[in-house]
Amino acid sequence: MLSANSAKTTDGYASRREIFGWAMFDFANQAYTLLIITVVFGELFTTVIVGDRGDNFRLANFLWSLALAVSYLMVVITAPLCGAVMDYRAEKKRFLLISYLATVVTTAMLYFVEPGYVITGLLLIVLSNYAYSMGESFIASFLPELGPPQSLGKISGFGWALGYIGGLFAAGFTLVVLGEASADNFERIRWVGPFAAGFFLITAIPTFLWLKERGKPQPRGVSYRHIALNRVATTFHELRYFKDLTVFLVSLLFSMAGVYIIIAFAFIYGAQVIGWDESVRNIMFIIVQITAAAGALGFGWIQDQLGAKRTYQMTLALWVVAIIAIWATPEVTQWINGYFELQWQAQHVFLVVGCLAGLSLGSSQSASRALVGLFSPLAKSAEFFGFWGLANKLAGVLGIVMLGVLQTLVGLQASILLCVALFVIAMLICARVNERRGREAALAWETNPHTNNNNANEASLPQ
Repeated sequence: MLSANSAKTTDGYASRREIFGWAMFDFANQAYTLLIITVVFGELFTTVIVGDRGDNFRLANFLWSLALAVSYLMVVITAPLCGAVMDYRAEKKRFLLISYLATVVTTAMLYFVEPGYVITGLLLIVLSNYAYSMGESFIASFLPELGPPQSLGKISGFGWALGYIGGLFAAGFTLVVLGEASADNFERIRWVGPFAAGFFLITAIPTFLWLKERGKPQPRGVSYRHIALNRVATTFHELRYFKDLTVFLVSLLFSMAGVYIIIAFAFIYGAQVIGWDESVRNIMFIIVQITAAAGALGFGWIQDQLGAKRTYQMTLALWVVAIIAIWATPEVTQWINGYFELQWQAQHVFLVVGCLAGLSLGSSQSASRALVGLFSPLAKSAEFFGFWGLANKLAGVLGIVMLGVLQTLVGLQASILLCVALFVIAMLICARVNERRGREAALAWETNPHTNNNNANEASLPQ
């Protein structure tokens, strides 16, 4: 069991330094997700390393989606197992450190991926994105220990907001100093991997200095494999006592499928469909980072006022509006120019759409992480966030593969509407979640975890 309140203040919060140290991991790892997956290396891989303009980069886009899907599938298989071991042996920080170092090393090695080195690029993306994604689940498992349930939205939002600020620093430097992702600029832009790795390596140090391991390790004597398989099997059995967490994870499967499509293809969409200039791409990056940070902070506060479920559904509705705007940008620009006799460019209208996408991105991810924290007993937080990671990355597999196949058939612009369907389905499923019942189930398990959770099972509050 966890000594969960050790090193907490009397009001139930961890120290400000520890919360800041936890949030700094979000600050640090944004260098990877933005520079490698979203902004720079994804575009470099599809347009330069693979190339093939003859089919509008459809093969390159498919290979990119395949690499991400494989890495997410690896997370699906291993995240719950690692979470079980982390809870049993109180080794969250150790597993976090391993994933962090693995991300740094494999990301730095992207320097050696040159045009035509497709297999090498695919392998390194699979390994680095797997290590990054595992670390994302590991750091999230600390969230329930950092404050009282009614403040988890604010704490989660602070982490996401600080993450987008970190991304602004990392990618801002890269875009200004290293330049565009093009064949002519390859010798400079290939340094994006080592820079992202170095940024992550240095700025995550406060996490390992200040974040505390509160768990109490159980006695040794059994292998990690035995611990993982037995505890995960037990947790699958116990999930029937956590009805609302289970339903929410299904909703999350659909919503995050849409989010991962946007993360993986937004800047590729800008290059291939919108046809933006380098300067507009850089402005878009800044807009998305600022609005995402504002969305994480603002909706984190809203969540603590209105509830996590209601806030999560609001963010999904915002996503639907943003996706329709992304899809319609070229046609809307043409209509505006014809009706008002203007000469606007689609890339400039797309900047306005970027504000909606940024608000949606920061708020939805923060709200979903906090909601899992509310539904997780402290002694099983790593396991349950392992299932959060499973749902997230299975969503990545499904969403990116569906998008990758669909865009080979109808093109990237039309296939982006898949996200609308995914977000609507997620909203409908989430309507069945009862936030109060889910929180009481977690509390009941902590109070009496060894009696088949009758209290949690009986906590069937009216919908």
